[in-house]
Amino acid sequence: MQKFFFLTLLFLLPGYSTFCQDSYSLTDSGKFVSAKSAEMEWWKKTTVYQIYPRSWFDTNGDSIGDIQGIIEKLDYLKDLGYETVWVSPFTESPQRDFGYDVSNYIAISPQYGTMQDFDRLVEAVHSRNMKLVFDLVMNHTSDQHEWFKESASSRTNPKADWYVWKDGRGKHGMKRPNNWRSMSGNWAWTYCPARQQFYYHAFLPFQPDLNYHNPDVKKAMFDVARFWLAKGVDGFRLDIISAIYEDSTLRNNPPSGRLTPSDKSLTILFQHIKYNFLQEQSFEFSTELRSVIDEFKNPDRFLLGESHGDESWINGFCNYKGKKGLKAIFLFNAVSTPFKATKYRKLITKFEKYFPEPLIPTLVFSNHDRTRTMTRLGGSVEKRKLQTLFQFTARGIPFTYFGEEIGIPKVRIPLKEGRDAIAIQQSWIPQFLVDGNKETLNRDECRTPMLWTSAPNAGFCPPDVKPWLPVASNYKEINVEKQWSEPNSLLNFYKAILHLRKETPALNEGSFEIASKLCSPKILAYYREYEAKKYLVLLNMSKSKVKNPFSGGKVLLSTHPIGQDQKLLPFEGRLVEVQ
Repeated sequence: MQKFFFLTLLFLLPGYSTFCQDSYSLTDSGKFVSAKSAEMEWWKKTTVYQIYPRSWFDTNGDSIGDIQGIIEKLDYLKDLGYETVWVSPFTESPQRDFGYDVSNYIAISPQYGTMQDFDRLVEAVHSRNMKLVFDLVMNHTSDQHEWFKESASSRTNPKADWYVWKDGRGKHGMKRPNNWRSMSGNWAWTYCPARQQFYYHAFLPFQPDLNYHNPDVKKAMFDVARFWLAKGVDGFRLDIISAIYEDSTLRNNPPSGRLTPSDKSLTILFQHIKYNFLQEQSFEFSTELRSVIDEFKNPDRFLLGESHGDESWINGFCNYKGKKGLKAIFLFNAVSTPFKATKYRKLITKFEKYFPEPLIPTLVFSNHDRTRTMTRLGGSVEKRKLQTLFQFTARGIPFTYFGEEIGIPKVRIPLKEGRDAIAIQQSWIPQFLVDGNKETLNRDECRTPMLWTSAPNAGFCPPDVKPWLPVASNYKEINVEKQWSEPNSLLNFYKAILHLRKETPALNEGSFEIASKLCSPKILAYYREYEAKKYLVLLNMSKSKVKNPFSGGKVLLSTHPIGQDQKLLPFEGRLVEVQ
């Protein structure tokens, strides 16, 4: 049963209820009306670039990227126009889940450098007038963390209650405490002989969950956040914040009629995941953590959460019973939304409905767990440019996963060769079934090295070094160096839209209005407006040439070389200055 699960479920856990009432108004014209502050916070206007450090740039020839590599390539991101850098984990870890299994929250993993390197990174980012955000894995630790080692040693030690422990069922106590499944599909309980109890893990068995019902745990983790904030970090991306709390009585999850998740049912293997994810205490926790980061000002700090789920439910992380929580939450529905004008219109309407000012949606199409966008779009550069125009002109915080700006594809790596913990767990699956799946079953495939040049190893590491993962085979055709020199490349389109967004207040903080009269099954159109400036975005999301529904205005940017104004070319998008 567990094996069958992996053929149907890949880290997509939509939410299951309506949590907050609608808090927006919509005029007859389709304009979303909301009050704006006199000066919008920096994090609402920013653009974010995610670096997976192992695969970014290797400066010491050990086959993996490092902190010094991030520093050396900051000017690349600055020149492109990005304002915030988000770095995946580099704190001390056994690297079984490549940093998402933390063994020391206030130390740097030696693979990536030293604390002095980190201090230089903070200085280098801030000297370029950019912000630095990194992953804070609060839900669980590594089983190699000293906290867990102590907790697992006995039932009476000072940290005995720092993790979620429970006696087993049955005559000898060897049956799992309840029927919970983890996010990775396996059973959520692992037996510990030293305590003769089971511990709970929302993800993999070597990642035990911290017990936030214990106030000492909460205090310790809040102090971890303060440590990094005091060192100058501008905020955190919070890994699986949806799993911070579980039902304190550990009730069995009820059955479900579904095998796989849907937008309305959080289901794993016919089980409704009701009591170990998205508990109301997790929303309350977000308000407490907000109070911690609000201790640090000038500038205000950013707090971003990872939680799958329906927007009507997970907006509670940002606004719980009228109290401020996280400043933003990832909205993963964009990743799986079909590339159609009607679907994107429905998506952005829902985002506006549940994340109106003072909230703000996030615009996310890829990350370190999901199939790369270029592969998802069938290798079409035209579609990627159109999607990018949407991402950087709709209201929201746009996130770019490293390499998406040059169109790095998914690199096929057989499960049996995978280094990813999930791939290792699933290595029994026949490869032909893996290859036929829309989503990657091996996260290595979306984590391969950045393609810098056409030199051996794509310039990621020295030519005589074997990189930790293989580089894309087409690196000589797809790399930063080559695309910089091509005026119509995907990379230069990113640069153009990034700079336009930064220089145009209407695009980074203006009001948003769907241009209903200009929309059609093939065209998505919307306005951005700020003070006396108004802009129209036209997206032809079809493979057909269509009549331009708007005449006049000045075309500031097109995904294609600008041709006749009367027609929009297949997959053409335009940004038009209306007034």
